Amino acid sequence: MNRRNFLLGTVAVVGLGGWYMTANRSASTAGFADAPLPGAANAQTTDGDVDTSTIEEMVLGNPDSTVEIIEYASFTCSHCASFHAGPYKQLKAEYIDTGKIKFVYREVFFDRFGLWASMIARCAGADKFFGMADLIYAGQSEWTRAGEPAAIIEELRKIGRLAGMDNDTIEACLQDGEKAKTLVAWYQENAEADEINSTPSFIINGKKHSNMSYADMKEIIDEELAG
Repeated sequence: MNRRNFLLGTVAVVGLGGWYMTANRSASTAGFADAPLPGAANAQTTDGDVDTSTIEEMVLGNPDSTVEIIEYASFTCSHCASFHAGPYKQLKAEYIDTGKIKFVYREVFFDRFGLWASMIARCAGADKFFGMADLIYAGQSEWTRAGEPAAIIEELRKIGRLAGMDNDTIEACLQDGEKAKTLVAWYQENAEADEINSTPSFIINGKKHSNMSYADMKEIIDEELAG
C-alpha cells in the first residue's frame, strides 16, 4: 500500500509546446481559465494520506518482457498528441502488439482538463482505456478549445458516449472526488520517483528519456532487447 500527502498546485507552463513542473505554483492551464472539477470531483488538497494502491496501471504488450517502457503523458499536451498520432502507432505495431515489450501509460496532470480527460478514459475500464486515449488525443485540438469549462466537459462527455458509455456512468465518474484526489496523488508520487519534468517522457528499463523520434526510440529498444 502506497500512502502519501499531496498538494495539487505544483505546475506551470513553459514555452508554446512544452509542459514543465515547478514547485510552489498554482495549477493553471495554457489558454484556459482555471476551473473546478464538476460536482464532488474538485480534487485540490487533502489533509491526510492518500492510498494510491487502488489506481490501476494501464499496460499493453508482454508483461514478462525484458524491456519495459513507461510513458508519462498529459492529455492536454500537444507533443503527447503528436507522439500518439505517429510514433506510438509504429511502436505499437512493431513492439507492443508483437509481444516484444511491456508498455505502461501513466497520466500527468498539469491542469484540471487533463484530469477530467483521464477520469473519462479510465471510466471506460482497462480494456477500453487505450482506445479512449486514442480518441481523446485525436480530438485534442477540438475539445481543449471548446471554450468555457462547461463546454470542454461536454466535449469529453461526447467522447465517452462515442465509446459506448451512458450518461449516468459518465456523470458518476466525473463526480468521483475521491478517485480524482487519488489520481492526482498517484501522478505526483510516480512523477517525483521518476523525476519527470516534461511530457512526453519515457522510462526505458529504468532510464529516463525525453521526447524523441521513433528512429531514436527504436534504436534504444533494439539495444535493450539485444541485451
